[in-house]
Amino acid sequence: MAQGSDQAGANRPRLSLHVPEPRFRPGDDADFSHLEIPEAGAQTRPDEACGAGETWPLCTDLIRVLGDDNQAHGAWDPRLNPDQLREMLRDMALVRAFDARMYRAQRQGKTSFYLKCTGEEATSIAATHAVDFEDMIFPSYRQQGCLIARDYPLVEMVNQIYSNRADKLKGRQLPILYSAKSVNFFSISGNLATQLPQATGFAMASAIKHDSKIAIGWVGEGSTAEGDFHSALTFAAVYNAPVIINVVNNQWAISSFSGFAGAERTTFAARAIGYGIAGLRVDGNDALAVYAAQRWAADRARSNKGPTLIEFFTYRAEGHSTSDDPSAYRSADEAQEWPLGGPISRLRDHLVAIGEWSLEQHEEMDREVAEEVRAATKEAEKNGILGHGLHHPFHTMFEDVFEDLPWHLEEQSKQAIRERQIKWPDDK
Repeated sequence: MAQGSDQAGANRPRLSLHVPEPRFRPGDDADFSHLEIPEAGAQTRPDEACGAGETWPLCTDLIRVLGDDNQAHGAWDPRLNPDQLREMLRDMALVRAFDARMYRAQRQGKTSFYLKCTGEEATSIAATHAVDFEDMIFPSYRQQGCLIARDYPLVEMVNQIYSNRADKLKGRQLPILYSAKSVNFFSISGNLATQLPQATGFAMASAIKHDSKIAIGWVGEGSTAEGDFHSALTFAAVYNAPVIINVVNNQWAISSFSGFAGAERTTFAARAIGYGIAGLRVDGNDALAVYAAQRWAADRARSNKGPTLIEFFTYRAEGHSTSDDPSAYRSADEAQEWPLGGPISRLRDHLVAIGEWSLEQHEEMDREVAEEVRAATKEAEKNGILGHGLHHPFHTMFEDVFEDLPWHLEEQSKQAIRERQIKWPDDK
């Protein structure tokens, strides 16, 4: 065939590019009938020390414990006592109350930005309850529940959100990008998926030192398209790192659905198969299933059986953030039609069904956590809110980077302080 001929390839089929499209858009009726929701308790539970391949059928299944009858079923039932269940329920209710108040605070101009985790509370609360306090958490930006599950003070969380004079991070991080060494909670980064290589690196270091601490990382399903996700899994697989990678598949990034990260082809848990590691796909709105899967993966990591990739299948019930209007890109009734319900109501109904809770007790608990959040917010506001003056001494902008400040920055620091004192003599 002559090179450059107009007839070259004329009889070949034309190529076309596939662009993923969600099943319904604004104005459409939400219909989730395409989802395959298996019966609760139908999934097998391999031994924690099993070969990774034994878990791979679970990568395309869905581990569920709580059934439509509000009872716990099957081998994955963690058999927690009622006090443990009530503690998880209260923590989830506290997160929701905290989110509601911080959302209002942003609308009142007290902070610039906030991210709610409505509908996803179990993916952080139940998962954190399932691991040891000494294990290191490497969160994404919707894991405020991890801090609450470890009893981190609400006042400190609000201080950070308000970037006030008591903010331990000195106003250097965006609101909700917490860092809390006291509860083994690694700094959140606005650059997505960077925490996963860090989690794998921590786990490798722990193994090198013959320590007993494992690492747990969280990432949204959209961020699994980042190179850092794959770098982390490569190192975790090669070095058998004691790390858990939790993919929170809430169906949506800020405005693009999960298909742009590969959800049309297979599940996110199935990526474990390609790396030869253990994988689990879990009903993320079932607190008992989340706890059981996370505990299984933690026990596996501590037994030197390597990493586990877990997909928590859940739904982002509200906007991506206070800067987002989800009605612009998705059906208005999606949240109501989501077939797996909400994590708080499902755990509440389970406790009621087994005679360990009541609707009246739940209403009282909601009042108590709302008051707890209100009191913490009022206390934090004594330290200031966003935009009300310079909350930290001017010289702190030169601190906390170098152990010994280089001479040129030392000079800049002194010069900046002198100039500020001339312009604002009463400002410290």
